[in-house]
Amino acid sequence: MDKAIAFALLASLCTATSSVCQRLGARDSQPKGVDPWLVFRLARRPIWLAGIGSMILGFVFQVTALHYGALALVQPILALELLFVFGYMAFLGSRTVRRRDWLAAASMSAGLGLFLFAASPSGGRQHAPPSLWLLAGLITLAVVVGGLAVAFGLGRRSPRSAPQRAAILGALTGVSWGFVAAIIKEFSYHLDDGLTGIFTNWSVYALIGAGAASLLLASHALAAGPLAASQPGFTILDPLAASLLGLFLFGEHFEAGTVDLFLEALALALLVAGVSALSHSHLIDGEEDTRPAEERDEGRMIREWPTTGY
Repeated sequence: MDKAIAFALLASLCTATSSVCQRLGARDSQPKGVDPWLVFRLARRPIWLAGIGSMILGFVFQVTALHYGALALVQPILALELLFVFGYMAFLGSRTVRRRDWLAAASMSAGLGLFLFAASPSGGRQHAPPSLWLLAGLITLAVVVGGLAVAFGLGRRSPRSAPQRAAILGALTGVSWGFVAAIIKEFSYHLDDGLTGIFTNWSVYALIGAGAASLLLASHALAAGPLAASQPGFTILDPLAASLLGLFLFGEHFEAGTVDLFLEALALALLVAGVSALSHSHLIDGEEDTRPAEERDEGRMIREWPTTGY
């Protein structure tokens, strides 16, 4: 379990780095619909490519963590991604960290720790039956397709605002990442089978397909609007979807006593409150800066330099 926690923390750091780099590379591109070529245009930008490299490294750490620990243990730890994003944006923006930011970070950390303590996720099998995978895949696909219709205003006379679209796409990305995490758990089961066992199993191909779709969703979310809008969906729905899939697919279980359930509910409330407050911090959402003009201009140059592309 200690190895699973350590590798999950490393994965969280890499994922946060990826989110910040991809947002810096994509924030001047706001597609009005699903654009399959968005990724190829963004690939011309070094900062965006750096984010992809960090995402791949995070994937390696995540696979390793899931090899040693339960899905319901590893994925909630990845919610710490937002704390790392918070730190990055404080550094890039050269802004003062306010008391409410520290309180939000403390709330999030306390909520995560309390949840893992109370739930004590454990048990389960390494391999899920095909019938359950088919059902889980169909439900996830239906959620994503329905969400895309809502995000891009199908049936609406007026298009949704950029923050609204980013929030919806961020939520869909979180659900998609949760499903990808479940596939990674299945994939990790076959790592000891050698190359033949890996490439003759469906999970590696499902991982490539679902991973590519999730990357496209994340790119749209990060390009659609401010990081404050998309990040809560990334941070909250990813571990939530993954934990539910861990229960459904792999038979993992949480402690369900009366006291345990109360503490788990309290922990989730603290976690959601912390994520919501941090995601709307001036460090992330661009709240008006009160520093002198010279300092603001210097900070703006730091933040905007990576987005110039070619």
